[in-house]
Amino acid sequence: MRKIQFLLFVIISSLGRLAYAQTTSIVIKGGHVIDPKNNLNEVLDIAILDGKISQIGKNLDTKGADQVVDARGLYVTPGLIDIHTHVFFGTNLDQAYSNGPNALPPDGFTFRNGVTTIVDAGSAGWRDFETFKKQTIDRSQTRVLAMLNIVGSGMRGGKFEQNIEDMDASQTAAMAKQYPDWIVGVKLAHYNGYNWTPTERTVEAGKLANLPVMIDFGGSTPTLSLEDLFLKYLRPGDIYTHCFGQLKSREPILDVTTNKIKPFVWDAKKKGIRFDVGYGGLSFAFSQAIPALKSGFYPNTISTDIHNGSMNNAMKDMLNVMSKFMAMGMDLPAVIKASTWNPAQVIRRPELGHLSVGSVADVAILNIRGGKFEVRDTGYFGFFDYTGHKIEGKQKLECEMTIRKGKIVYDLDGIASPVVVTQKPRS
Repeated sequence: MRKIQFLLFVIISSLGRLAYAQTTSIVIKGGHVIDPKNNLNEVLDIAILDGKISQIGKNLDTKGADQVVDARGLYVTPGLIDIHTHVFFGTNLDQAYSNGPNALPPDGFTFRNGVTTIVDAGSAGWRDFETFKKQTIDRSQTRVLAMLNIVGSGMRGGKFEQNIEDMDASQTAAMAKQYPDWIVGVKLAHYNGYNWTPTERTVEAGKLANLPVMIDFGGSTPTLSLEDLFLKYLRPGDIYTHCFGQLKSREPILDVTTNKIKPFVWDAKKKGIRFDVGYGGLSFAFSQAIPALKSGFYPNTISTDIHNGSMNNAMKDMLNVMSKFMAMGMDLPAVIKASTWNPAQVIRRPELGHLSVGSVADVAILNIRGGKFEVRDTGYFGFFDYTGHKIEGKQKLECEMTIRKGKIVYDLDGIASPVVVTQKPRS
């Protein structure tokens, strides 16, 4: 009898543990799910358990859920991925974006925009990456990855970024191999001069580390040839950022006399070169982007190049940039794809950027505001670039909630029930 009682106790206890293990942490109800990887574009519920997507379907049961999120009338997407940011912030006032004052702390701008993953685009080089990892990557709730600058000292500005002798492909590749979980590519930026050596060394480092490279032409007179860059130097999978820039010191991808994309640019896209927005301060112009989109040339990835200058000017933030592309004619699913699944593939992180069952529960819940105002009832939003050119759009994206690894890290209007405040009050 005692043996039977003991077996019953074990079975009941096991069932209890199983029931507890299957308790759903969060259920998102009634949202319009857009998940480009899985071709989802409909109203569905999403359940989250232990930091991962556990179920997707209609009319999911909320019994046992710790929190239920009312997403009716909202869009539910994978957490956004911004592959061009600058977040190696610090107090060295003469070091620009490399442990300096021009960069930003990630969590202050990501979650309020639905962004769960960012890539720092070359702020740190091999000399200071470990400092960047310790003080920014390891301390952020946002997933922070990095493109390692070919310049060993990173984006310190001035003479440091012009120092070809500090562009060491071997040292850069060695650091990338040492930290493969965080370093996703090699970056060239800000070099000014008619010289292909910086590009050659960047691509060499990419080859040695088996990683893509991201190229930002600083500028030169005469300008370096984009056709040569795309067809002679870059490999399939490499990234050209600031693709809609129009500055005298850089060749643009669109011929401004004909308003057409240059033929070799189409060839580069067929080759597999990835075109990234990298909006920034002066690196995006409607005079390039509008004709490009009208001709069917869409960017592979939408990104911000956010830093303390661009965030308060025409760029502002990820959702503002995405809204501009909607105003220029990209539909919402295409904009979401260029901000989630596409960048995940470009940085070779296919486990990110989607809502597959079993994947990490990084989720953005977005609202589309329709542009009606009581005082200024124009029905349109105004979007402008650094030149002052302005276009109007009827829709603007806003973030209602961000979930990172299955935890609500941003809830604008309290759409979760119950609302749980995780931050501890100061004593």
